Amino acid sequence: MKKSSPLLIIILALGVFGIITTEMGIVGVLPQITQKFNISTAQAGLLVSVFALVVAISGPFVTLLASGMNKKVILSLSVLIFAISNILYALTGRFEVLMVFRIIPAIFHPVFFSIALVTAAQLVSPEKSGQAVTKVFAGITVGFAFGVPLTSYLAEQISLEAAFLFAAAVNAIAFAGILILLPSMPVQEKMSYGKQLGILRKPAVWLNIAAVSCIFAAMFSVYSYFAEYLGQVTHMSGSWISVMLMVFGVIMIVGNFLFGGSLQKNMIRTVVAFPLLYLVIYLLVYALGTSFVPMLLVVFLWGMIHSGGLIVSQTWLMTEVNEAPEFGNSLFVSFSNLGITLGSSLGGWLISQLGIHQLIWGGMLFAALAFVLILVKLKIYNPSREQVHHH
Repeated sequence: MKKSSPLLIIILALGVFGIITTEMGIVGVLPQITQKFNISTAQAGLLVSVFALVVAISGPFVTLLASGMNKKVILSLSVLIFAISNILYALTGRFEVLMVFRIIPAIFHPVFFSIALVTAAQLVSPEKSGQAVTKVFAGITVGFAFGVPLTSYLAEQISLEAAFLFAAAVNAIAFAGILILLPSMPVQEKMSYGKQLGILRKPAVWLNIAAVSCIFAAMFSVYSYFAEYLGQVTHMSGSWISVMLMVFGVIMIVGNFLFGGSLQKNMIRTVVAFPLLYLVIYLLVYALGTSFVPMLLVVFLWGMIHSGGLIVSQTWLMTEVNEAPEFGNSLFVSFSNLGITLGSSLGGWLISQLGIHQLIWGGMLFAALAFVLILVKLKIYNPSREQVHHH
């Protein structure tokens, strides 16, 4: 088992990359989708929010159901469905079909995620499990770094269809890799549903869940309309927007490791600081949104902070769900996606009511809420030292 792990962890990260590219690549091509299907920005935004909503609702249930199944079967089936969905995005001329095939893969997204993270930890020795999980997590960051901008670039330079076929190819490679490299992983001891659900009886878990949802709502109320914002407010061309998405994502990779290191040094301080950093970024985006050159610097800072949201909120939630890590991860995936739904829906509403520049207030509102929830949690449950070190 241990021997094949480096390549396997890369394949798992590739699967995560393919899934994130499918979920978030839409953000980079919203302008093209509004044109092709002749719909409004708010309607196109539904492709982001509905996907996230389905993940949020189905996540914990599907993960519980899958907890008794062979991990290899679930992981390979999930990426296969993502590959097929992307092929259908490329072929269809109807918005309804696009919508249906945003819903179906969304059901498999949380299962793939929570199982991939746990599998990565199991493929290496216990002391290396943190690093293995960070590597699979890097698949998310690399998805933002290269998946989203590449999707945007291909749509801009070649066609929207080419962009979707790229995502299909990535998922197909991950499918082949899992099929060939991952040993069969039947469940050794199945944890009872009751024991997994038991973690939901802890009020502290719910405070952490609420904070995670608000952090993601803060991130995605604005990021979901990143391409539209830079196009309409900053007046960047399509090629510039692709470059900005790329810069944003590459910086996220750096940010991912910076925040990872910072969490290991002082988890609480890092978690508390995160929403405040976001408030600062949004003030900058709002103030400098119309100025081309300053926005280049702001996007750089924004990407660095944005990357922290994933690892900061996952760590924060995990401090309370050690007993059932897979189910805990599914709660993370689920409620982070609920946050994405809330954020992108509020963002779409603000755009339609007040115009795209006022979008930022939604993000600031959620960042402030997250900050308050984290402080409340710390005030009521001052975590014991051992939990802080148990990363």
